[in-house]
Amino acid sequence: MIKVAIVGGTGYTGVELLRLLVLHPQVSLAAITSRALAGQPVAELFPSLRGHCDLAFCEPDLAQLATCDVVFFATPHGVAQAQVPELVARGVRVIDLSADFRLRDIATWERWYNQSHAAPELAAEAVYGLPEVNREQIAGARLVACPGCYPTAIQLGWIPLLERNLVEPGHLVASAASGATGAGRQGKTELLLAENSDSFRAYASGGHRHLPEIEQGLRRVQAAGSAEPRVTFVPHLLPMVRGIHATLFARLNGDSGLAELQELYEQRYAAEPFVDVLPPGSHPQTRSVRGSNMCRIALARPDDRDTVVVMSVIDNLAKGASAQAIQNMNIMFGLNEKLGLESPALLP
Repeated sequence: MIKVAIVGGTGYTGVELLRLLVLHPQVSLAAITSRALAGQPVAELFPSLRGHCDLAFCEPDLAQLATCDVVFFATPHGVAQAQVPELVARGVRVIDLSADFRLRDIATWERWYNQSHAAPELAAEAVYGLPEVNREQIAGARLVACPGCYPTAIQLGWIPLLERNLVEPGHLVASAASGATGAGRQGKTELLLAENSDSFRAYASGGHRHLPEIEQGLRRVQAAGSAEPRVTFVPHLLPMVRGIHATLFARLNGDSGLAELQELYEQRYAAEPFVDVLPPGSHPQTRSVRGSNMCRIALARPDDRDTVVVMSVIDNLAKGASAQAIQNMNIMFGLNEKLGLESPALLP
């Protein structure tokens, strides 16, 4: 059994980790931390876990965490980088769901997150946890930086095109919309349902923290000799709980037909258990991935012009965070990658 702890178990990604890990056949949950709720039974805060989790929240204790095989950090940015170095030094493997170790360029991280980075040497070592690209590196990693939700949906949508240099990398446009859980479990007026119901709005259109992560990931897969990817990314808030729909636009380099592009995507993701390329003419729906680790993708080439449209949907809390983190754990410990993640989406 894999002995597991979760640091920061009270947020949406924390409870999603719990929901999935309590049913994982190879996991033994040892600790779930929360400074504010230490001593309170987990099932009191999350009644859905009654009968599944009998632990109480506890203070984060380094000695206790160091007895685990792997520790998940489901914390705001800035927290993991202060605690992870000592855990890694003690031989504990870490999967960080925050943004602390996603970017290799520390100056870029510090500019977007407005603080100094406390562990730049580990940021250089961390493996970016997108299995569809880095599976072999994840298997041997001491520290995995789990991708963000928007970057997961957007990268999976564009990877096949950039690997083959089929689009102009300097003119990539991503219009993506997320459910309200993407902003975390915090009581801000602008995130209340009454403020967002029956409405649809963009935000951070002048620059979003996920942009450098998206461009960094696309640089890793782009064909040799092609220009550096440049992305215009505009996120939107959807008046629903969970899910991301990313509509991606790219200008074709040549005259690749839609049938050829469809075949390319089907071949690229044929062996990927959690990427589903839909039949021609499809339009993916966020409800078709709710609660699952699946990314569903569909393609279009409007009016047979020079623009290809890729539609990519994920659950921002699952494939965009906690379920993908568990997929990484399975790979790190030599388990079947799908273990604990094979349930179909929640519908309706």
